[in-house]
Amino acid sequence: MLPEDLNNSLKAKVATVDHPREMVVDVMFAIQEHYGHLTDEGVVETAQFVSMSPLEVEQLATFYTFIYREPVGKYVIHVCDSVVCWMNGFETIKDYLSKKLGIADGETTPDGLFTLLPVCCVGYCDRSPAILINKKVYGPLTEEKLDEILEKLKTEVKDPDNGSES
Repeated sequence: MLPEDLNNSLKAKVATVDHPREMVVDVMFAIQEHYGHLTDEGVVETAQFVSMSPLEVEQLATFYTFIYREPVGKYVIHVCDSVVCWMNGFETIKDYLSKKLGIADGETTPDGLFTLLPVCCVGYCDRSPAILINKKVYGPLTEEKLDEILEKLKTEVKDPDNGSES
């Protein structure tokens, strides 16, 4: 069950549009932010807000890359596997991340810190091979750069004030 303030906020946002369905992605993101992923309950709640069936919401949720239907780590690493990234070292980067984190595609590290997900394109071919971590792009990448990025993120978890960016 959503907290009253989030419930009221979503109702107010949906009320500002002529067609509630146009808010479906925004509502899914807000509910995902609350639960950490879009739970089954979140699908039903979204459907109620936007006057859709839970099946229709589910179909949309599974279409969008940044809607997570299962729990994910604090840092979601989207590894670009586009043609350009493939040509510039995607496989090396992907394999290195899998080995370094001890997880395969779609898995989360046991500490709940990292989830590794392939994505067909992140739109940064000029920085390939590239990854997105919580929607921030990193690239071009090497194994050394990946080590630096992962260590920085681990440090931010231990000391959130030390690693914050402005």
